[in-house]
Amino acid sequence: MEELSPPAGSGWESSRAGAGGSRFRWPRPRKLVRRSSAQTEKTGRSPGSLPRGRAAEENSPKMRVIRVGTRKSQLARIQTDSVVAMLKTLNPGLQFEIVAMSTTGDKILDTALSKIGEKSLFTKELEHALEKNDRGGMDGAEVGAAAWTLLLPPSHLSRVDLVVHSLKDLPTVLPPGFTIGAVCKRENPYDAVVFHPKFVGKTLETLPEKSVVGTSSLRRAAQLQRKFPHLQFKSIRGNLNTRLQKLDELQEFSAIILAAAGLQRMGWQNRVGQILHPEECMYAVGQGALGVEVRAKDQDILDLVGTLHHPETLLCCIAERAFLKHLEGGCSVPVAVHTAIQDGQLYLTGGVWSLDGSESMQETMQATIHVPAQHEDGPEDDPQLVGITAQNIPRAAQLAAENLGTSLANLLLNKGAKNILDVARQLNDAH
Repeated sequence: MEELSPPAGSGWESSRAGAGGSRFRWPRPRKLVRRSSAQTEKTGRSPGSLPRGRAAEENSPKMRVIRVGTRKSQLARIQTDSVVAMLKTLNPGLQFEIVAMSTTGDKILDTALSKIGEKSLFTKELEHALEKNDRGGMDGAEVGAAAWTLLLPPSHLSRVDLVVHSLKDLPTVLPPGFTIGAVCKRENPYDAVVFHPKFVGKTLETLPEKSVVGTSSLRRAAQLQRKFPHLQFKSIRGNLNTRLQKLDELQEFSAIILAAAGLQRMGWQNRVGQILHPEECMYAVGQGALGVEVRAKDQDILDLVGTLHHPETLLCCIAERAFLKHLEGGCSVPVAVHTAIQDGQLYLTGGVWSLDGSESMQETMQATIHVPAQHEDGPEDDPQLVGITAQNIPRAAQLAAENLGTSLANLLLNKGAKNILDVARQLNDAH
């Protein structure tokens, strides 16, 4: 069984291991955003000060409580707990409470994700809670009609200050009023194969003819059908626990494909039988990274979570999201990426596939990531790029990453990618 680690030369393994050499290194983000005099006048806070009211609250007997929204699954809770732990370390004067709820994607389990036709499958209910806090909460009737299960007393219903997501679940265009305030350090972004116990020791290549492999992703199925035509691919839904149970007990699947990062966070590395290298299966946009969604105008919370931005992950994900946005892709079409930063260069490989994998198109581009001598003085009028706000990361580097993603998408579109994607959408809608 392979170790749960990225392929050599991917640009991820050395950053996790702390290797030296010529790898590009970013300065550690500062805890608070430096502000110009104009911003001080606007916000009423001096440069370098704590967010308004925060200092007084930390010194008062009753500490401020930050409410964190999350999905109810075990993996979602583990991911949210890890973000809260980082925030607690950086802000010992704050308390955090977690609100867990079910989303549309959690409830509809008998239909493939690509068939549901909802862009915010795993985010809409969480964003509703975030919005409600901004408007002062729900009344009793609304609470009774709410479709979520929460882990807080009734007095706290609907009050959420921030939400933790798997970044790949967040659309490239967020609803008005929301932004991704933090992109946390990426775990292994690759896909992993988990085999039925009777096939332990096998690989996808050595599985018997017509073995059934489960995946909920058109992206995975299209790439793997092209690479392993002797296999059959079938949709499998549910959280990680449910899918592993189906694999082990139903005798229907010889293997299933899952994100390596999720298995790693769950502590199930021992179930991984194969890591899929980029030449076998490139990963989804944002895969392996966590995103923290907040209200775009809530500067206190933006300052709080902004300290969690991991610069390399952020720039890679901006490029990936810009690529997907310009292609107008989503879960209904097979689009995949691979990114790495080495020696001051951001490399982005992107591809599109037909549903059966018979047609494909891939290209790679790179961009120099310029690092200014110091951070810029605060945000511009519209600081968001592909739904992300990163006020303490050099703006020029973010724009270079966004431009790289857009340029690569244009290159593929000019070579005929739109036709591949249009046909894929039509076939997916028809079945």
